[in-house]
Amino acid sequence: MTVEYLLTSLIVILLPGTGVLYTLAFGLSRGLRASVLAAFGCTLGILPHIVASVAGLAALLHASALAFEFVRYLGVAYLFWMAWGVLRNGGALTISESRGERSGLRIVIEGLLINVLNPKLSLFFLAFLPQFVAMDADGATFQMLALGAIFMVLTFAVFIVYGAFAAAARRHVIGRPQIMAWLRRGFAGAFALLGLRLAFSGR
Repeated sequence: MTVEYLLTSLIVILLPGTGVLYTLAFGLSRGLRASVLAAFGCTLGILPHIVASVAGLAALLHASALAFEFVRYLGVAYLFWMAWGVLRNGGALTISESRGERSGLRIVIEGLLINVLNPKLSLFFLAFLPQFVAMDADGATFQMLALGAIFMVLTFAVFIVYGAFAAAARRHVIGRPQIMAWLRRGFAGAFALLGLRLAFSGR
């Protein structure tokens, strides 16, 4: 592991994406505990992509246009579903003083699906991890798995910080429906734009 790997990973993780939006939404709507669960789910969603990349399955996915497109459009549909849910009835942004309306398991599963249904993560790790490992060295597979685990730990830590900031702002939006209405529209639009970006991006 190198400082270069840590810095590159942090830059990638800090860039706002669907996982960040999801964690922020729950920090605002349900507080710190819910944002931690959201961050945990999004982090778990990275694991299949790391394993697939290390096992070479990502290369197979990249080679098969049909497989890639199938997974990609599942992800697009899920992002649009998230956008519609937020816009229609609040979804993750249903704010109330009560924090027990949505089960922790559901928060984790939805966060997991957000990242599992993004095939570009597999391709990212396929291109990213080998840059920091000598592929002809003994234990190269173990080193890549270890680097992937470090990436997941960093992701979880950064997302918790995002969630904590959102949770701290929660008290300022409780009881202010106009603010929440604009936040709902903003988050719904962001999920929809990410869906469009995934739909029209190249492989």
